[in-house]
Amino acid sequence: MKAKLMRILELNFERTWRGGERQTLYNSQGFIDAGIKVDVLCRENFPLEQKAKEQGIPTVAFKNVFGAIWFLMTKGRKYDVLHAQTSHILTYCIVTKPFHRAKVVFTRRIDFVPKGRMTRLKYKLSDHVVAISKAIQQIVTNFGVKNVVHISSAIVPKKLDIDRARDVVREMNLPPRTKIIATTSAIVGHKDPLMMVAAINELAKLRNDFVFLHFGKGDMQDVVREKLEELGLQGIYKIMGFHDKVEDFFSVMKVFAMSSSQEGLGSSVLDAFIYKVPVVSTDAGGLKDLVGENRGMMSSVGDAKALARNMNTLLDNPEMGEKMAARAYQFAATQHNIQHITQQYLTLLNVPFKQNITTHKHPIGKLPVEV
Repeated sequence: MKAKLMRILELNFERTWRGGERQTLYNSQGFIDAGIKVDVLCRENFPLEQKAKEQGIPTVAFKNVFGAIWFLMTKGRKYDVLHAQTSHILTYCIVTKPFHRAKVVFTRRIDFVPKGRMTRLKYKLSDHVVAISKAIQQIVTNFGVKNVVHISSAIVPKKLDIDRARDVVREMNLPPRTKIIATTSAIVGHKDPLMMVAAINELAKLRNDFVFLHFGKGDMQDVVREKLEELGLQGIYKIMGFHDKVEDFFSVMKVFAMSSSQEGLGSSVLDAFIYKVPVVSTDAGGLKDLVGENRGMMSSVGDAKALARNMNTLLDNPEMGEKMAARAYQFAATQHNIQHITQQYLTLLNVPFKQNITTHKHPIGKLPVEV
């Protein structure tokens, strides 16, 4: 008798395209490549739906949460597992559980401290709670949730369009041999962009052969611009806004920097790792999981001078940066490839992991490991 094909519904109703949405896509791809039937429930006409369709992943998309709730009540029973990627969508998975009766897995990706009895209740009513970093695992455990499992995020390398990145840089008319430091980070409070401005201001006191590119946007853009004008840093610190395929710009970076005061994991650090760009960061949240063990240079949250010193050290010592980046690449290639992360989820769900299954039209295997 032929075994029933397992079905998983990935759920993420965000309007943005950030780390959580990218990981939703990677989880979907990993499950499909392991021979599992996957659909993605998402918001209609927003980036996750578009990118899932580009990858040939089936979607069920709705304009509002009422459509999603109705779908879970009437169609949710055909799935074995509902994988909620945000706390918001987890709520609807839990309130409709009497109708769909599927297992609910929740992956928590933020390190904000949860609050309220209702939040604790929906966590406890989930069949499995996953934390993407040890910091989040500890926070949720302290909140009163038992058996929180640590499964990190995946990274999938892409072929970089180096010419595109160089063209953008060329249009800036920078002086010859200008070194590029950059971040790919939303300009929002918990990323602490004003601390990054302060760090670049400190670095500018030490050297004048660099430019800082901030790829991202957010509700603190105006505040950051005002601070840049106040400090006279407009020519050094450039807000680049949102760029699709932002990974291309890792090809021109000398150093990647993160200034977060709170960070669930920091998946853009994994981008830097896989594209062999040396990293400096704070020790916020899950960044310690990634940048620790000499895979990058860490400083305390809020310490702009220390972050600037670390940038300066890597710019002055490219060989040191190369060795650090090589260790980081090995780590990302072995511990964060999509097969490894998928296997951990399948172990959690008691599903045998089948090697070398590539049912997806864009099969993704293990990353090459350099020795």
